[in-house]
Amino acid sequence: MRAFMTKAFSRFAKRERLPAEALCEAMRRASRGLVDADLGGGVIKQRIARENAGRSGGYRSIILFREGSCCFFVYGYAKSGRANIRKDELRAFRLLARRMLELNGAALEALIGNGTITEVHCDAQTIRERRPGRHS
Repeated sequence: MRAFMTKAFSRFAKRERLPAEALCEAMRRASRGLVDADLGGGVIKQRIARENAGRSGGYRSIILFREGSCCFFVYGYAKSGRANIRKDELRAFRLLARRMLELNGAALEALIGNGTITEVHCDAQTIRERRPGRHS
């Protein structure tokens, strides 16, 4: 399964120093059907643990998700900083999911190339982002 981050989520992950394994674990749980909240229309909410802490008091991530295909980390927030997303935000995420989850390989490569999204490659230590001009 391929995973991507939007530019905004990438900034959030770096600012909060989210370890790669935490994002990869959220994706793996969703792939196994362990979704914290299915918000409909290809939008899910997954908990992400804080480093050296559990998931319940950690972060929440909004992920555009299609089983067996790909996922896009699009929004993240600390549970302590926000209770939930608003209805208008959910509508926007569902609209975005309809568009993003239908993209083919060429369209994904174009978005990677222009810096709109970065592909996340999971390993035990880091989140490696494929940026324009760099191939992993």
